[in-house]
Amino acid sequence: MQSTRGVMYRVNRKWQLHVWELKGAPETWEPELRKHLAATPVFAVISGIGGRTWAPVHRFCERAGLPCLLPNVDLPVVAEQDFYPVYFSKGVLLEAEIVARQLEATRERLALRRVVQVFRAGDIGEEAAKALQGAASTAGLAAALRPLRSARAKEELAAALGDAGPGDALVLWLRPDDLTLLPAFPLRLESVYVSGIMGGLERSPLPTAWRGPARLTYPFDLPDLRKVRMNFPLGWFNVRHIPVVAERVQTDTYLACVILSETLGHMLDSFVRDYLVERIEVLLSHRLVNGYYPRLGLAPGQRFASKGGYVVRFAQPAGARLVTDGDWIVP
Repeated sequence: MQSTRGVMYRVNRKWQLHVWELKGAPETWEPELRKHLAATPVFAVISGIGGRTWAPVHRFCERAGLPCLLPNVDLPVVAEQDFYPVYFSKGVLLEAEIVARQLEATRERLALRRVVQVFRAGDIGEEAAKALQGAASTAGLAAALRPLRSARAKEELAAALGDAGPGDALVLWLRPDDLTLLPAFPLRLESVYVSGIMGGLERSPLPTAWRGPARLTYPFDLPDLRKVRMNFPLGWFNVRHIPVVAERVQTDTYLACVILSETLGHMLDSFVRDYLVERIEVLLSHRLVNGYYPRLGLAPGQRFASKGGYVVRFAQPAGARLVTDGDWIVP
């Protein structure tokens, strides 16, 4: 509770948003960021959009002592000893941990001996496949990595899947364009996993014959369960006539800004960067409206606010309704 005396002496501040757009290749980002910060010494970096790498931004913020809060990245930097960068989740690396947990649980029942992973070279699925390969090796499973390198994905996919058979688990780290090129009939495998993040979640364009056996990793709340919470960001966009063209990115950005605004309100006039991060650690777990996420929470030494996910399957050969294959999994 804020005392009347404390509120009386508060300074009214008007926060200003500065957009930093990085122009060059990732190797040039840190010098670009140093120039931006020298020209405009901002209080924090909020949200932001990253593609295949966020590492240069992560390193810059940690070295500069600049809070880097909740960016839109599906391949974050795992360095929980760092203090200033804070993420929603581990993204595809969390999906790899969820698949590893499922393989461990089903290994004996399905007599699994090998994990076959298909991904497009240079995309974020390559790092997820490497992470899962390490976990599979530790569990005594052989691993086969099958990168797609050319534009002739249909032929490459057929070749990559050609020797998969009984005793194999198949993991697809593919975008929608590649998923549509899967063979009309799936291989006779009992263990098939698809990255929900990369594949488009419930809008994943899996061929009909794959929708029965395939399981999607889903590190978010299910659509029906998050529907009421989504009224807040979607209503905000509607009132301001903002078209929704990338729902998850826009919702996460809205949520990041709301979290920052609420945290600043609890800081009174103690605007210190380290204190901002510490207050977010304390306040995040008390939130009830978290967009795509059922719950968020941080503690000292934790930099990923959502720590689990579901394994789901399509309820019908057509349509987007999902059902879970178990409870929420925290690897």
